[in-house]
Amino acid sequence: MSMDRREFLKLGSLVTLGGAMPSLLPATTEQSTAEQVVLAGKADYTLRIGRSLVELSPDHIVSTATYNDQFPGPLVRLKEGQRVVVDVFNNTDRDEQLHWHGQFLSADMDGAAEEGTPYIPARGMRRLSFIPGPSGFRFYHTHLVAGSDLSIGQYSGLVGPVYIESRHEPGAYDREVFLTLKEFDPFFSKGGDMAMDFLHPSDRDRSLEERGETAMKASLAQGQPHGYEVGYQAFTINGRMLGHGDPIRVKSGERVLFHILNGSATEIRSLALPGHTFKVVALDGNPVPHPAEVPVLWLGTAERISAIVEMKHPGTWILGDLADDDRGRGMGIVVEYAEHRGKPQWVKPSPFAWDYRRFALPNAAVAATPDEVIEMTFAKQNAADEGFNRWTINDVAFDMKTMKAMFQLHQGKRYRLRMHNASDDIHPMHLHRHSFEITRIAGLPMGGVVKDVAMLGGYQSMDIDFTAVQKGLSLFHCHMQLHMDFGFMALFDCV
Repeated sequence: MSMDRREFLKLGSLVTLGGAMPSLLPATTEQSTAEQVVLAGKADYTLRIGRSLVELSPDHIVSTATYNDQFPGPLVRLKEGQRVVVDVFNNTDRDEQLHWHGQFLSADMDGAAEEGTPYIPARGMRRLSFIPGPSGFRFYHTHLVAGSDLSIGQYSGLVGPVYIESRHEPGAYDREVFLTLKEFDPFFSKGGDMAMDFLHPSDRDRSLEERGETAMKASLAQGQPHGYEVGYQAFTINGRMLGHGDPIRVKSGERVLFHILNGSATEIRSLALPGHTFKVVALDGNPVPHPAEVPVLWLGTAERISAIVEMKHPGTWILGDLADDDRGRGMGIVVEYAEHRGKPQWVKPSPFAWDYRRFALPNAAVAATPDEVIEMTFAKQNAADEGFNRWTINDVAFDMKTMKAMFQLHQGKRYRLRMHNASDDIHPMHLHRHSFEITRIAGLPMGGVVKDVAMLGGYQSMDIDFTAVQKGLSLFHCHMQLHMDFGFMALFDCV
């Protein structure tokens, strides 16, 4: 009897469901007594996937999929190296995936069907058991292909923060505040207005620009319209529109460590707090070698920033997006000093360039020579898939039916992905089950900044280095849902 890969993954989910109750299954020689005890005990966390109502404001309530009937999902706080058991119940009629973004987990735990992770079956559950790591700010989210369905995947409310405590927490702050940035009420549009000029270095590769512009002009000349983009009607921080929900209440002299997550499906976000600066101490949960103060934060989809703000400018302020339209439709939160009331104030900061090199090792440290350089060119085929843009890596769009690995790796070897962007879009590139070091941007060397998502500028190149430490399949993709759904993915197979 033959079965396709999706049926196989569903069967794997049911096997895992049985594994949550060892009394129903005989022990195997491969399953240690300790593992059986873990599976038989009580879960450390329980996450329930279901549809619920989220009150963005008293007159704006949305119905969406959430974890535990709330948005964002509950903060999952773990300890580095200490095994955790998580029960995930799927109370919907659709098979689901839960991706532990930024962690170094086995493919069956990572939460991506492309890697072979079993689905969490509709009206079923999976018990997950893993050792968390690395330490720092991570998160969890759904990992489905949404395509033209704006009610599922990362368009939904299925996202929540994870913090993995290090064995040696620095503690150089008074308290933590977790913020999840997210848009709701998505709709399709033609064309877009993605911010471009904030990202530095800004030099473009003329050959990449010529390729991309020539392809677009040819498509438009043949009568094709611009491909679909996604816009939003409501913008929130922690599920509340600006002016609704509780403010962040602070005291003068406090050092507040903000952990900020861009939980958007497709949007790049900015944040500023008038009269204050952010001392960036970690990117994507990884400490930066050179903590630096900046007046504005920029985050691509799925990026996280941990930054300390010293509260030394009393008043009532708006912590919000630089875009007036987005902030006006909710992308902000009030910061209120003790003994201060009144209308929250917004003051737009001076223009500021976001540059990963600001947080890197000094003197443009040269990265170690990799064992292999993998050349990758990303390109857009305008409106080529029923009005949606098709995205390719080395002229190949990922096929969800075959899910073939494009690149072969060997465990323990160091690889350099030399990424060339032949489109004018910014792409937040994500590698599953690994972290990487940015070693070159637009021809300029850098070192020491370790991430799992990095924004690649339009018509630019970027080098990222990583060591293949995880055997099996690892997914690599643009984290914009609209791009990954239409071809912008590839699989690495490590042996």
